[in-house]
This record gives sequence, structure tokens and C-alpha cells, in this order.
Amino acid sequence: MDKRADIVVVVNGLARQLNVPVRRNLVDMLRHDLGLTGAHVGCEHGVCGACNVRVDGVVVRGCLMLAVQADGATVDTIEGLTATGEIAALQSAFVERNALQCGYCTPGMLMTGAELLSQQTCPSRAVIRDAISGNYCRCTGYQAIVDAIETTALARKDGIPS
Repeated sequence: MDKRADIVVVVNGLARQLNVPVRRNLVDMLRHDLGLTGAHVGCEHGVCGACNVRVDGVVVRGCLMLAVQADGATVDTIEGLTATGEIAALQSAFVERNALQCGYCTPGMLMTGAELLSQQTCPSRAVIRDAISGNYCRCTGYQAIVDAIETTALARKDGIPS
């Protein structure tokens, strides 16, 4: 028997009422129930960061959080941050610095980078590396990702609009 629950969650600024299986995780709810496929399902064990989303202002692993745990919460996905322009400068830096190849890790990296830049004005390269250490990337070797986040931080520090 598939037990279900009614939840209300604000996703990317829109209140959504859903009836979800109680065992469905947040990333699957976003992908299957709402069609928001930006957060990817990678390891399903919370170690790769591909499923990162922001819940009540904090980046979490969408595969480790049940959808019912998000009842009453505000969830921001990569689609929402893109639509608002919140991460436009960071996205541009990823392109300029060739910080994406296959693109599978990119949404999670952007979510993590955006969270770091919201907490620290100009983090060091070591701090950036530490912040993204929970995100796996098999293609870039991380150097370009660190460069992109650092470039965005330095531009903000120099007063270049982000």
C-alpha cells in the first residue's frame, strides 16, 4: 500500500499543494511531480551534490530529504535562481572559465557556489575548495569551478554588478 500525504511547499516563489507518497524524496518530488529537472539524481546517498536545492535558505541534498519534510518550507531550485537572475554572474563565470563539461554536476555546483557567496564576500581559493568538496565532478578537475566562483567573488568585491 502506497501511503500518501498532503503537503504545501513554496517552490521558486509559488505555493504548491501536492499529494505525495510519504517515502518520496524531495528531488524526486521536484523532478516527477513538478517537472523541475535541474536538480539531478546522482548517487542517491547524499555524497555527490548533484541534487542540491535550497530549503529555507540552506542548501540541502534533495535525495536525503523526504518531500513530506518540506511541508511548509520554501524550496529554491536551480530553475528558480536562474529565473530571478540571482546566479547570473556565477553562471556566466562558469561559461567563461569552462567550468562545465558534461553539465551533470553544474546545478549542484551553482547552488553550492551561490550559498558560499551569500555567506562570504570574497572567500579564498581554499575556502571555495572546501565549500565544493561535497560536490563530485568527473570532468573538470575542479580547477575551473574554483576559478569561476573566485572570479564572481572578485567581481562583486570590485563593485561589478552580479
